[in-house]
Amino acid sequence: MSNGNTTFTSESVCAGHPDKICDQISDAVLDAVLAQDPNGHVACETLCGFNRVIIAGEITAHAKIDIKKIAQEQIKRLGYSDPNYNFSYKSPIEVFVHAQSPEIAVGVASDKGAGDQGMMFGYACNESQELMPLPIIMAHQLARRIDQVREEGILPYLRPDGKTQVTVEYKNGKAVGIAQVVIAVPHDEKTKIAQVKKDIFKNVVEGVLARHGFKISISALILNGTGVWHNGGPASDCGLTGRKIVVDGYGGYARVGGGAFSGKDPTKVDRSGAYAARFIAKNIIANKLADRAEVRIAYFIGAKKPVMLEVETFGTDKKSHKVIDDFASKILDTSVSGILKGLDLQRPIYLQTAAYGHFGREEFPWERIVK
Repeated sequence: MSNGNTTFTSESVCAGHPDKICDQISDAVLDAVLAQDPNGHVACETLCGFNRVIIAGEITAHAKIDIKKIAQEQIKRLGYSDPNYNFSYKSPIEVFVHAQSPEIAVGVASDKGAGDQGMMFGYACNESQELMPLPIIMAHQLARRIDQVREEGILPYLRPDGKTQVTVEYKNGKAVGIAQVVIAVPHDEKTKIAQVKKDIFKNVVEGVLARHGFKISISALILNGTGVWHNGGPASDCGLTGRKIVVDGYGGYARVGGGAFSGKDPTKVDRSGAYAARFIAKNIIANKLADRAEVRIAYFIGAKKPVMLEVETFGTDKKSHKVIDDFASKILDTSVSGILKGLDLQRPIYLQTAAYGHFGREEFPWERIVK
């Protein structure tokens, strides 16, 4: 920027976004399995398109679930309730699910090893109350608020689907202002775009920004960039499980691992390893050992313990690296079984992760602070 400051932008999406519909269906299936069998193994993928839902993957568990019914319940809950529309809970649903490969299962079930290879990253900083980067936290809060004002009837003309984007201005590494907010949300044909912008600014943007001590003029809000958006959802743009890994993580502010989260049971370290890394990183910051922390973990398939566990503090450490490394190694056993037990992950808690981000929300066990 011309004044020498820097900016950073992150985006989020509403719960009715096509990709998030798929994430929520996949995680609802996972929760249904774990409710009956905490040791169940699930890898569930969903595709939503024009008047069609396809669910595929592997499930090995002592559980009886109705996958089609689960999908219908989620689609209807998310606001796609009109059976005459080109995507709704009445759309045809095809299910292609089989048992987990025995070659994978042998290393997971008998040896309590990792369900796949891969690297995971966890990040935390003192930039927000949630110990998360400010751009992604604000983008999530805007998306959640858009859904709230629609669901509660405050802005009844809004339709499911939506995206948010926040550009934060920094000076010397500290957030000093909001350069721009971008929101895209579909609405009925009767409501003029000028009215939507005014209502969104008043009922969504002002409150979220004020929560963090910021404000902008309405001119800094970009709403529906092309000026027209009436029809959203999978009928206009197909969705797929796991396609929003940057939204699910840190909004591009920090590195993300090689795998997605939703639809995977916690023996899959793509998911549980990332939660463990966030737990360690957040506690390093919460215990004032550093101002920023990245935790890096890696496994190979069947591995009981990580082949890499590293902490980077980007020169912001308040204690020696030995103290920080000792803290990281003691606060959580990062073996697969240690993560499952230490964070109590083998229970149905995953549907609520599938919208508005997996991190920075205190209801999740990996967000717990240990003094």
